[in-house]
Amino acid sequence: MNVTVGRLLEEVAEKQPNHEAVVYPDRGLRYTYRQFDDLCRQVAKGLIKLGVERGENVAIWSTNKPEWLTSQFATGKMGAVLVTVNTNYRTAELEYLLKQSDSTTLILMETYRGASYTDMLYEILPELKSSEPGKLQSKKLPYLKNIIFLGEDRKPGMYLWSDILAMGDQVTDAELDKRLNSLEPDDVINMQYTSGTTGFPKGVMLTHNNLVNNAINIAECMNLTANDRMCIPVPFFHCFGCVLGTMACVTVGATMVPIQEFEPMQVLEAVQDEKCTALHGVPTMFIAELNDKAFEKYNLSSLRTGIMAGSNCPIEVMKAVIDRMGASEITIAYGQTESSPVITQTRVNDSLERRVETVGRALPNVEVKIVQPGTETEVPRGIQGELCTRGYHVMKGYYKNPEATAAAITEDGWLHTGDLAVMDDDGYCSITGRLKDMIIRGGENIYPREIEEFLYQHPKVLDVQVVGVPDPKYGEEVSAWIVLKEGETATPDEIRNYCEGKISRYKIPRYIEFVSEYPMTASGKIQKFKLREMALDSFSISESTEV
Repeated sequence: MNVTVGRLLEEVAEKQPNHEAVVYPDRGLRYTYRQFDDLCRQVAKGLIKLGVERGENVAIWSTNKPEWLTSQFATGKMGAVLVTVNTNYRTAELEYLLKQSDSTTLILMETYRGASYTDMLYEILPELKSSEPGKLQSKKLPYLKNIIFLGEDRKPGMYLWSDILAMGDQVTDAELDKRLNSLEPDDVINMQYTSGTTGFPKGVMLTHNNLVNNAINIAECMNLTANDRMCIPVPFFHCFGCVLGTMACVTVGATMVPIQEFEPMQVLEAVQDEKCTALHGVPTMFIAELNDKAFEKYNLSSLRTGIMAGSNCPIEVMKAVIDRMGASEITIAYGQTESSPVITQTRVNDSLERRVETVGRALPNVEVKIVQPGTETEVPRGIQGELCTRGYHVMKGYYKNPEATAAAITEDGWLHTGDLAVMDDDGYCSITGRLKDMIIRGGENIYPREIEEFLYQHPKVLDVQVVGVPDPKYGEEVSAWIVLKEGETATPDEIRNYCEGKISRYKIPRYIEFVSEYPMTASGKIQKFKLREMALDSFSISESTEV
């Protein structure tokens, strides 16, 4: 389909204006498709009045609040690029993202899990406190002008969300339509930051075509229709939330039932009370729901489908989701941000074995091949190699990083995923390992180099190596192996305290070991696999731990 995000929503609203589009059960908020489209148009007009141009970057730092969802489709109408900010970010990560993305506008909520987003922003930008809204002037972040606060209390230097809605009254529908009609499906409309192997996150540029078509195919694999009601507890800042979740729903006119911040009980209540037919989650979410002490009291008989993704799915978890939750048609999806994100997915009629032993087969209109690592040479079926993909879903590139883009995508359009896989005779793929040195903790991708680069800044640290170790709850945990400068001493808690507030909590090493040297190859390369083996001993971790 060759359509922009903004136009897609309008078409669905015209086709089924009175069908429920959005339901937030916890706050009694309900929008029909017509009401939701009208609201998105109002916010789009407000952003135009604010002076936001087509192609400008607008960052959003919030959990799954209604304003996040509205911003997704409002920017899709007026052509700004929505830059999604991980809700776990702290000052160093936020400052880097705002700077690298050239964002002119930041939409943010007040607090999340005890961390004040506004305090962090004022720490980065003390001049904001004495600025007029919309007139920020910062040497550190020269592009950033507008801060929009998702709350009711006035904050120095910030607009309120209600201000943007009011500004929309000063822009005509004709002006918005002119902007909407000027957008091209191949325009970048979304940018998500993925941790980089060089230690710095990269901005993945995704277009209307990338997102809309990926969502269409995801919905097709799930047999999703307008009659479905999808509970979405996964974060919107990930493609899981805003493509497999919200966008997939809109492509077919299904009802979105978001959960603002994941709580097992809220998910179970929402599925029961709203008679949800679909539920998304990473395996740890499904495990938490199944183990909720009140699980048996909920009526989940409406559940049919959904997606489990983000990390390997243990067979017992899949069996329980099918048998105890009733989601007999639940699917598994695999991909990465650079591919919008889904590359392969199981289908609703696939066997249980296929749904746990593989990550499915290629989506419609998506090519997948397995190549000998470091080459473009395809390997025979059943042989391990690197999974590569080509099609409409491959990103436009990394923002302001042509070298990294060229390294990831070949001249003829093949994206190298960095994941090792095997493909069977029927085209089903199993992920068998990673070429890139990545840790996956509870569905969050963590690149050791990013944490290493951060810890190198500690005044006592001479060298540091970070590796993933197995964990029964999260799949993997972070371990850091630190060589201290001569004469220095430190404790694990001292290192962790240094990380607190500066990098996301899930990146802070759970295991820390101080060593005098690392296992090396004859050519002087550090053998991280040996550090991993040492971790199993040092920290009494079982290698057989299932994800």
